[in-house]
Amino acid sequence: MDEESRGSALRTQILDLVSEYHAEVHAPRAFIPGESPVPVSGRVYDASDLRSLVDSGLEFWLTTGRFATAFEKAFASRMGNRYAMLVNSGSSANLVAVSSLCSPLLADRRLRPGDEVITVAAGFPTTVSPIIQNGLVPVFVDVQLGTYNIDVTALEEAYSERTRAVVIAHTLGNPYDLGVVTEFVKRHQLYLIEDCCDAVGSEYGGKSVGTFGDLATTSFYPAHHITMGEGGCVLTSRSKFKRIAESIRDWGRDCYCDPGKENTCGKRFDQQFGDLPHGYDHKYVYSQLGYNLKLTDMQAAVGVAQLGHLEGFIEARRRNFALLHEGMKKHEDLFVLPEPTPNSKPSWFGFPLAVRPSAPFNRHQLVRYLEARRIGTRELFAGNLVRQPAFRDLRYRKIGDLPNSDYVMKNAFWLGVYPGITPEMIDYVLGVIEKARVELARPAVSVGV
Repeated sequence: MDEESRGSALRTQILDLVSEYHAEVHAPRAFIPGESPVPVSGRVYDASDLRSLVDSGLEFWLTTGRFATAFEKAFASRMGNRYAMLVNSGSSANLVAVSSLCSPLLADRRLRPGDEVITVAAGFPTTVSPIIQNGLVPVFVDVQLGTYNIDVTALEEAYSERTRAVVIAHTLGNPYDLGVVTEFVKRHQLYLIEDCCDAVGSEYGGKSVGTFGDLATTSFYPAHHITMGEGGCVLTSRSKFKRIAESIRDWGRDCYCDPGKENTCGKRFDQQFGDLPHGYDHKYVYSQLGYNLKLTDMQAAVGVAQLGHLEGFIEARRRNFALLHEGMKKHEDLFVLPEPTPNSKPSWFGFPLAVRPSAPFNRHQLVRYLEARRIGTRELFAGNLVRQPAFRDLRYRKIGDLPNSDYVMKNAFWLGVYPGITPEMIDYVLGVIEKARVELARPAVSVGV
């Protein structure tokens, strides 16, 4: 047997042992109500994910490589875009997307410091942070209760002569009203970035979210629809934005050679750039400010395997949401229940609930009750960003007093629907909420000394 054949045989043996290891060490455990946790999110994987990770590791190609290329091609196709560019997190994806709007390669259409970007106050901070980091001014709009997405009736009031873009996330996988938003951006000639970090697989009007704007972003953190441990992606169907986003991700370089390749353009030492000497190595020409935001091929290898599970994951999330929604209908007097945006088909990230003022308990009491019984909860991200310490003294505009964002901040939380949650777990959650309704309504008993 020659060296190549021996290597191939060893690789097969190693990967078969990985499958055995997964069956022995990573097998699912039985759910014990009250003892086993019901997390809000988590990684869901099988032997194929572990095999793909080890397969990549055996090559020891530690930066972006063939698995990343395969993932980008497949994911772009799944999301309905021409291009997908992997980065090291969803937050980095938002940074690259917003920074792309400020690129000098856009000439007169580039965003400049002081330009305004419409977004929502009840969101995740790293949807908004890149706006501020690029010297732009966020304009905070309120959300609607139930959908927890932007109140589109406030868009015209939010618009000014400095408005240049709209950057909004699809909250917990529930698409915002893309019909109204896309009409608004088209009429005012604005850029649109769709933050789809919580919404992979969601649809609006029969089309995948992430296909309505100039750019879109996703996240592959363990909580999300598929995972690479860390990781994110920038999506676009416009070739100019592909080049800009890749450049910002890859140090701001002008060269577009793949890692390990050179002279793709055929003119590596035969061009003139600015005040650089003629023939300056194109691999070291920087046309914009950038970063190194790539991820490793080992992470991408996990993503390739996870893509094979995606459709099943989406269906499990929808099933779990439907079970929770049906079981919570009897408690509508206590909670604002979530509702999908009209004309949408969400790929739910979580099940949001808002405690009504008339309820005999508040969110804090209920969340502590649930957590004490091993049911995971999360608040709806930052609540109201303008009240967060990091955002309080920054330059921004807000439309009105943002009453619903304050309501979310004080009363909303969400439960998990991720694929690791079983119908048995959901029955347990519903039973605990039923008990909480009774027990938390009892008056507190004072004990004298």
